[in-house]
Amino acid sequence: MSDKLSVRLANVHKYFTRGSERVEVLKELNLSVEEGAFLALMGPSGSGKTTLLNLIAGLDVPSEGEVWVGGQLISKMSEAALAKWRTRHVGFIFQFYHLLPVLSAYENIELPLLLLPLSKAERKERVMTALDLVALTERKSHRPGQLSGGQQQRVGIARAIVTDPTLIVADEPTGDLDSKSAEEILKLMDELQSGLKKTILLVTHDPRAAQRAQKILHLEKGQLVEQAN
Repeated sequence: MSDKLSVRLANVHKYFTRGSERVEVLKELNLSVEEGAFLALMGPSGSGKTTLLNLIAGLDVPSEGEVWVGGQLISKMSEAALAKWRTRHVGFIFQFYHLLPVLSAYENIELPLLLLPLSKAERKERVMTALDLVALTERKSHRPGQLSGGQQQRVGIARAIVTDPTLIVADEPTGDLDSKSAEEILKLMDELQSGLKKTILLVTHDPRAAQRAQKILHLEKGQLVEQAN
């Protein structure tokens, strides 16, 4: 696989069986994403967007075909190897933040680092760098309940980037925010892509959010049916 490709899917199928019936979710899907690209994925509910995101993020494996991320064939990894790979290489941003309410912003961001062989000082340096990037240094001791929705999502983004991942996957990251907060989050994601050269895959229903990406892909009934810049 080319060093310039962050993600490559080759002839990927994903199906489930219900009794004797086979339900196709993704069909003959081929996709190449260059390193450092910002890609938006759109499509109606049930089109397979989240399934595709889960395959690329190593949360699921295809029924057939290959999934490569950062030069590694993740679709053939064991569950244990995949879990280890995700910790180091994937940053997740969710619609509903998934912050632990009893922990401060600092502690929530630090959580993924506890799975890595880092000293306390190394963890602190990474957390403070991430807090600075999302402009929340002064809120580091606040718990989620003391933060606005936009600030909570910024904590979520800091947590996603603190491990310096190969890939950032964002599933409807602005879906629960007002328009002003959503715009701030999208601007921050722009900066992650342009400044830190992160590869970002964004799943969204919001055309305004999708327009921030360099390329928009449309999924319909498990197939990529349209591409636009």
